[in-house]
Amino acid sequence: MPFERPGRGRLRRWGALLLVLALLAAIVRVALRDREQSLPPAAGSAGAAAQAPRFFGQVDSQPAAALPGERARRRQQLVDNYALADHTYCSYREGSMYPAHSRPMSQNTDQAYPNQPVLETNPMRGDDRRAHPDILLHTSQSRVYLAAGEAVALTLRAVEPDGTPVPLVVTRAVAAGIVGTGERPTPQVPLAFADDGANPDPVAGDGAYAAVLAPAQTGLAGFHGTIRTQVLYAAGGKNGVLIFDVIHSPKLPAVWTGTPREVLEDGSLAFVLRADVRQPGRYVVTGRIDDAKGRPFALATFNEVLGPGPNEIKLVVFGKLMHDGGPALPLTLRDVDGYLLKENVDPDRELMPRLEGPLLTSRVRSLEGVADAEWASEERTRHLSEFAKDRRGAAAALAAFDPSQPLPPGACGPVR
Repeated sequence: MPFERPGRGRLRRWGALLLVLALLAAIVRVALRDREQSLPPAAGSAGAAAQAPRFFGQVDSQPAAALPGERARRRQQLVDNYALADHTYCSYREGSMYPAHSRPMSQNTDQAYPNQPVLETNPMRGDDRRAHPDILLHTSQSRVYLAAGEAVALTLRAVEPDGTPVPLVVTRAVAAGIVGTGERPTPQVPLAFADDGANPDPVAGDGAYAAVLAPAQTGLAGFHGTIRTQVLYAAGGKNGVLIFDVIHSPKLPAVWTGTPREVLEDGSLAFVLRADVRQPGRYVVTGRIDDAKGRPFALATFNEVLGPGPNEIKLVVFGKLMHDGGPALPLTLRDVDGYLLKENVDPDRELMPRLEGPLLTSRVRSLEGVADAEWASEERTRHLSEFAKDRRGAAAALAAFDPSQPLPPGACGPVR
């Protein structure tokens, strides 16, 4: 007997039932048609038609003028269809005006300052995981991703909801790598939290405790993955627990070489960096672009496959973005980070050394030679063509239904 997936018999029964219902509906339609043909002429008047029995799916054959409510509903449906098609076309056109590798910083504000510490304020959590809202814990960590040789500064401080400091004592702090089931556990590395004014604690005796985790100087130097630091402490007569997580990359897949330079290419400004690639693969590199007033202006991204040895990495500020954004020139490249993307593994990246602070200020002082054309690609052209066709079709359907009314204005110009 051939194998039959569960539910297939039920689908067959439903199909048979639907077939029977369709036959019954056809019989009813034929019977009603014969009945109407046998009625005297008066019975075929509008009044008799209004009293005739109706059934599901029946289409009213009366002129639209006799049903103003139905006509209004149909017109509103066509208006909504046109509005959706217009919104889709205009949104895609505006959103793809600049390429994905060169975007306004206003659309990526969370990436403007990647090297700022991560600050959080949360209710204290006891070792029983219960929250204590009468005590708040201010925490910070200087970074989340650690390349080989980098360190992270961790701090914590307890206060009451009104800001009054709460005496705090760190009783134990241990860092260890998170491993999968069946994997060998990593060494546990003790951390010394102190409030002594020494780096990274800026002020002694202020109730804020700080410590530094430098995996390269510990038994975690070769660990690739998430390192979790568990801090046990006492505050306000209660015992609490706190977790800090960082993602560590123990080896460098590529290193930076040479001096950055600039080039005006294809009507866009490109900052060019050089890297010596030790492990070939797909690299993702991101740089921040500020204008002459220090305003974060653009986010430039490189995403390409690199072979081994010397390579150039171009971080591009698209020409039209420079025209539309009106930045104060010259532009400055700063805070570059990058990684080798690794698919189907966890962690999914190996980090390059980060380049912190300003790296290069462009010599370009005007928009001469900078193009003002929208981004063009085969994919964008194809999508715009399809969305424009949908927009024209929706406009034509609305105009044909009600020629006396003008089309609603398009969000990005008239329909052509």
